[in-house]
Amino acid sequence: MVKKIKHMAVAVEDVDAAVARYQELLDIGEPKRGEWKEGRSREAHFFFGEVQIQLCQSTDPGGRFAQHIARSGEGVQHICLEVDDIDKALEHALATGAVLTPCQAHGTLGSHAHTEGWVAFLQGQAVPGFEIEYMQVYKDGERPEEIASSL
Repeated sequence: MVKKIKHMAVAVEDVDAAVARYQELLDIGEPKRGEWKEGRSREAHFFFGEVQIQLCQSTDPGGRFAQHIARSGEGVQHICLEVDDIDKALEHALATGAVLTPCQAHGTLGSHAHTEGWVAFLQGQAVPGFEIEYMQVYKDGERPEEIASSL
């Protein structure tokens, strides 16, 4: 069902300071940076092999990354798992007791179009340690025209 880890979103208080530390310790080079208005966040994206790491700083105190830091400190806020069929993945998760939570960027509950594919979020820590996002990545020509590309 799960193909791979698509990305890991890491909640940080200061994205620039976090990038500097990742560069200093792990020699990551210069990540792609930007502000994501819908997500109310400033972000820096880079890859470890095939896994994208997203360093995410909320741009307002009520943002999901600020909330995560208030609860748990800086760290992995969610892991995005790439799946072939998001509907089947959700059906399986719900059958095992998982609960959907709305996408904080769009307010949508369940599968919906996002920047890189169809996504859905599970409530809380459906597995111990982090929140889960499922993503069925768009194939060529599948991205809806009204959906902007990501950072």
